[in-house]
Amino acid sequence: MLNYKQRFIQFMVESEALLFGDFTLKSGRKAPYFINSGKYRTGAQIAQLGEYYAECYLAHGVEADTLVGPAYKGIPLAVSTAIALAKNHGVDVGFCFDRKEVKDHGEGGLFVGQPLNAGDKVCLIEDVMTSGKALREILPKIEQEANVSVEAMIISVDRQEKGTGDKSAVQEALDTFGVKVYSIVTMEDIIQAIEEGVIGGREYLDAMKAYRAQYGA
Repeated sequence: MLNYKQRFIQFMVESEALLFGDFTLKSGRKAPYFINSGKYRTGAQIAQLGEYYAECYLAHGVEADTLVGPAYKGIPLAVSTAIALAKNHGVDVGFCFDRKEVKDHGEGGLFVGQPLNAGDKVCLIEDVMTSGKALREILPKIEQEANVSVEAMIISVDRQEKGTGDKSAVQEALDTFGVKVYSIVTMEDIIQAIEEGVIGGREYLDAMKAYRAQYGA
Protein backbone atom coordinates (compact mmCIF):
# COMPACT_ATOMS: atom_id res chain seq x y z
CA MET A 1 0.00 0.00 0.00
CA LEU A 2 1.38 3.39 -0.99
CA ASN A 3 2.05 6.00 1.69
CA TYR A 4 0.78 9.57 1.35
CA LYS A 5 4.08 10.78 -0.10
CA GLN A 6 3.98 8.19 -2.89
CA ARG A 7 0.31 8.90 -3.57
CA PHE A 8 1.09 12.61 -3.78
CA ILE A 9 3.88 12.02 -6.30
CA GLN A 10 1.48 10.00 -8.44
CA PHE A 11 -1.08 12.78 -8.09
CA MET A 12 1.48 15.37 -9.24
CA VAL A 13 2.28 13.34 -12.36
CA GLU A 14 -1.40 12.70 -13.14
CA SER A 15 -2.12 16.44 -12.77
CA GLU A 16 0.92 17.31 -14.93
CA ALA A 17 2.23 19.38 -12.04
CA LEU A 18 5.41 17.29 -12.24
CA LEU A 19 7.00 16.88 -15.65
CA PHE A 20 10.23 15.27 -16.79
CA GLY A 21 12.28 16.43 -19.76
CA ASP A 22 14.69 19.27 -20.49
CA PHE A 23 13.73 22.54 -18.83
CA THR A 24 15.38 25.90 -18.21
CA LEU A 25 14.36 27.14 -14.78
CA LYS A 26 13.88 30.74 -13.68
CA SER A 27 17.29 30.51 -12.03
CA GLY A 28 18.83 29.71 -15.40
CA ARG A 29 19.65 26.16 -14.37
CA LYS A 30 18.98 23.34 -16.84
CA ALA A 31 16.84 20.78 -15.06
CA PRO A 32 15.46 17.34 -16.01
CA TYR A 33 12.23 18.07 -14.14
CA PHE A 34 9.74 20.90 -13.77
CA ILE A 35 7.17 21.56 -11.05
CA ASN A 36 4.16 23.71 -11.98
CA SER A 37 1.55 24.02 -9.22
CA GLY A 38 -0.57 26.12 -11.60
CA LYS A 39 -1.74 22.81 -13.08
CA TYR A 40 -4.06 22.22 -10.12
CA ARG A 41 -7.20 23.76 -11.59
CA THR A 42 -10.30 21.80 -10.63
CA GLY A 43 -12.36 21.40 -7.48
CA ALA A 44 -11.42 17.73 -7.24
CA GLN A 45 -7.71 18.52 -7.57
CA ILE A 46 -7.65 21.29 -4.97
CA ALA A 47 -9.68 19.14 -2.56
CA GLN A 48 -7.21 16.28 -2.94
CA LEU A 49 -4.26 18.66 -2.65
CA GLY A 50 -5.64 19.97 0.64
CA GLU A 51 -5.78 16.43 1.98
CA TYR A 52 -2.08 15.88 1.25
CA TYR A 53 -1.24 19.12 3.07
CA ALA A 54 -3.42 17.99 5.97
CA GLU A 55 -1.61 14.65 6.13
CA CYS A 56 1.75 16.43 6.19
CA TYR A 57 0.48 18.77 8.92
CA LEU A 58 -0.56 15.83 11.08
CA ALA A 59 2.48 13.68 10.27
CA HIS A 60 4.80 16.34 11.69
CA GLY A 61 2.66 17.03 14.75
CA VAL A 62 2.03 20.66 13.84
CA GLU A 63 -0.43 22.44 16.12
CA ALA A 64 -1.85 25.79 15.07
CA ASP A 65 -4.81 28.04 15.72
CA THR A 66 -4.72 29.50 12.23
CA LEU A 67 -3.43 28.56 8.78
CA VAL A 68 -2.07 31.54 6.86
CA GLY A 69 -2.01 31.36 3.05
CA PRO A 70 0.18 34.08 1.54
CA ALA A 71 -1.54 35.73 -1.43
CA TYR A 72 -2.10 34.57 -4.02
CA LYS A 73 -1.07 30.93 -4.43
CA GLY A 74 -1.31 30.20 -0.73
CA ILE A 75 -4.97 31.23 -0.48
CA PRO A 76 -6.65 28.14 -2.00
CA LEU A 77 -4.04 25.92 -0.32
CA ALA A 78 -4.80 27.23 3.18
CA VAL A 79 -8.55 26.99 2.58
CA SER A 80 -8.42 23.44 1.20
CA THR A 81 -6.08 22.32 4.00
CA ALA A 82 -8.43 23.74 6.66
CA ILE A 83 -11.38 21.96 5.02
CA ALA A 84 -9.49 18.64 4.85
CA LEU A 85 -8.39 18.88 8.49
CA ALA A 86 -11.95 19.57 9.66
CA LYS A 87 -13.81 17.18 7.38
CA ASN A 88 -11.48 14.19 7.38
CA HIS A 89 -9.55 14.48 10.65
CA GLY A 90 -11.79 16.35 13.08
CA VAL A 91 -9.25 19.16 13.51
CA ASP A 92 -10.89 22.57 13.25
CA VAL A 93 -8.47 25.43 12.63
CA GLY A 94 -8.98 28.96 11.37
CA PHE A 95 -7.56 30.28 8.13
CA CYS A 96 -6.69 33.69 6.77
CA PHE A 97 -4.72 35.35 4.01
CA ASP A 98 -3.12 38.71 3.41
CA ARG A 99 -4.30 41.44 1.09
CA LYS A 100 -1.82 42.89 -1.35
CA GLU A 101 -2.96 46.33 -0.20
CA VAL A 102 -4.45 47.39 3.14
CA LYS A 103 -8.20 47.92 2.91
CA ASP A 104 -9.21 51.32 4.32
CA HIS A 105 -13.00 50.82 4.23
CA GLY A 106 -15.50 48.26 5.50
CA GLU A 107 -13.86 46.04 8.11
CA GLY A 108 -10.44 47.26 6.93
CA GLY A 109 -7.22 45.53 7.78
CA LEU A 110 -4.45 43.63 6.06
CA PHE A 111 -5.77 40.09 6.56
CA VAL A 112 -9.00 38.38 5.51
CA GLY A 113 -10.45 35.52 7.54
CA GLN A 114 -9.62 34.40 11.07
CA PRO A 115 -8.18 37.38 13.02
CA LEU A 116 -4.62 36.98 14.25
CA ASN A 117 -4.33 37.57 18.00
CA ALA A 118 -1.36 37.80 20.35
CA GLY A 119 -0.21 34.38 21.45
CA ASP A 120 -1.83 32.52 18.55
CA LYS A 121 0.02 29.66 16.90
CA VAL A 122 0.25 30.05 13.14
CA CYS A 123 1.14 27.65 10.32
CA LEU A 124 1.99 29.03 6.89
CA ILE A 125 0.76 27.13 3.82
CA GLU A 126 2.59 27.62 0.50
CA ASP A 127 3.19 25.73 -2.74
CA VAL A 128 6.95 25.43 -3.25
CA MET A 129 9.91 27.28 -1.82
CA THR A 130 12.63 28.34 -4.23
CA SER A 131 14.21 31.46 -2.75
CA GLY A 132 12.13 32.03 0.38
CA LYS A 133 10.71 35.26 -1.05
CA ALA A 134 7.12 34.51 0.05
CA LEU A 135 8.28 33.89 3.61
CA ARG A 136 10.26 37.12 3.70
CA GLU A 137 7.21 39.04 2.50
CA ILE A 138 4.56 37.50 4.79
CA LEU A 139 6.45 37.48 8.11
CA PRO A 140 6.61 41.30 8.50
CA LYS A 141 2.89 41.51 7.73
CA ILE A 142 2.10 38.93 10.39
CA GLU A 143 4.34 40.68 12.93
CA GLN A 144 2.59 43.96 12.14
CA GLU A 145 -0.78 42.34 12.79
CA ALA A 146 -0.10 40.52 16.08
CA ASN A 147 2.57 38.91 18.22
CA VAL A 148 1.96 35.33 17.13
CA SER A 149 4.15 32.23 17.10
CA VAL A 150 4.89 30.90 13.61
CA GLU A 151 5.00 27.18 14.36
CA ALA A 152 5.77 25.89 10.87
CA MET A 153 5.46 26.34 7.14
CA ILE A 154 4.19 23.54 4.92
CA ILE A 155 5.06 23.35 1.22
CA SER A 156 4.35 20.73 -1.42
CA VAL A 157 7.89 20.04 -2.65
CA ASP A 158 11.33 20.69 -1.19
CA ARG A 159 13.62 20.98 -4.21
CA GLN A 160 16.60 20.51 -1.86
CA GLU A 161 18.62 22.87 -4.05
CA LYS A 162 21.27 25.37 -3.07
CA GLY A 163 20.11 28.97 -3.06
CA THR A 164 22.61 31.79 -3.30
CA GLY A 165 24.95 29.93 -0.93
CA ASP A 166 25.42 26.31 0.05
CA LYS A 167 22.13 26.06 1.97
CA SER A 168 18.70 25.32 0.60
CA ALA A 169 15.85 27.80 0.98
CA VAL A 170 14.34 25.46 3.58
CA GLN A 171 17.56 25.45 5.62
CA GLU A 172 17.86 29.23 5.29
CA ALA A 173 14.27 29.67 6.56
CA LEU A 174 15.16 27.86 9.76
CA ASP A 175 18.53 29.58 10.22
CA THR A 176 17.31 33.09 9.37
CA PHE A 177 13.74 33.15 10.71
CA GLY A 178 13.56 30.15 13.01
CA VAL A 179 10.69 28.75 10.92
CA LYS A 180 10.55 24.98 10.45
CA VAL A 181 9.55 24.12 6.89
CA TYR A 182 7.95 20.75 6.22
CA SER A 183 7.33 19.46 2.70
CA ILE A 184 4.89 16.82 1.55
CA VAL A 185 7.74 15.38 -0.54
CA THR A 186 11.36 16.12 -1.41
CA MET A 187 13.30 15.60 -4.61
CA GLU A 188 14.87 12.54 -2.97
CA ASP A 189 11.35 11.14 -2.49
CA ILE A 190 10.62 11.69 -6.18
CA ILE A 191 13.85 10.01 -7.25
CA GLN A 192 13.06 7.07 -4.97
CA ALA A 193 9.52 6.85 -6.40
CA ILE A 194 11.00 6.49 -9.89
CA GLU A 195 13.46 3.84 -8.70
CA GLU A 196 10.68 1.85 -7.03
CA GLY A 197 8.34 2.09 -10.03
CA VAL A 198 5.72 4.19 -8.23
CA ILE A 199 5.84 6.52 -11.26
CA GLY A 200 7.51 6.35 -14.66
CA GLY A 201 10.55 8.36 -15.71
CA ARG A 202 13.33 5.83 -15.23
CA GLU A 203 15.01 7.24 -18.36
CA TYR A 204 15.53 10.50 -16.46
CA LEU A 205 17.09 8.95 -13.34
CA ASP A 206 20.71 9.56 -14.34
CA ALA A 207 19.97 13.19 -15.21
CA MET A 208 18.04 13.66 -11.95
CA LYS A 209 20.90 12.28 -9.89
CA ALA A 210 23.48 14.35 -11.78
CA TYR A 211 21.40 17.50 -11.18
CA ARG A 212 21.15 16.67 -7.47
CA ALA A 213 24.90 16.12 -7.30
CA GLN A 214 25.55 19.52 -8.89
CA TYR A 215 22.91 21.69 -7.22
CA GLY A 216 21.72 19.71 -4.21
CA ALA A 217 22.03 21.25 -0.76
